[in-house]
Amino acid sequence: MTENDWSVAAKALLKSELKRRNMKYEDLAAKLTAAGHPENARNLTNKIARGSFTAGFLLECLHVIGCISVRLDDIAMAVESA
Repeated sequence: MTENDWSVAAKALLKSELKRRNMKYEDLAAKLTAAGHPENARNLTNKIARGSFTAGFLLECLHVIGCISVRLDDIAMAVESA
């Protein structure tokens, strides 16, 4: 997989975890802001669409939405379906 493939996988993973929890970018922005990292939905939309966010940002997002585990085969499937 290329570096771009991994970026696509990270984006797909985050979007799928949000969808699994029936959350919108507004919800994620509120949770990140409450955790001390102010974000707004528009910035999140752009950042996630680009898929060029850091691993730290991904982990923080997964944490604030309550994700406690990620299966690596889910990531591979996300790349294949993207």
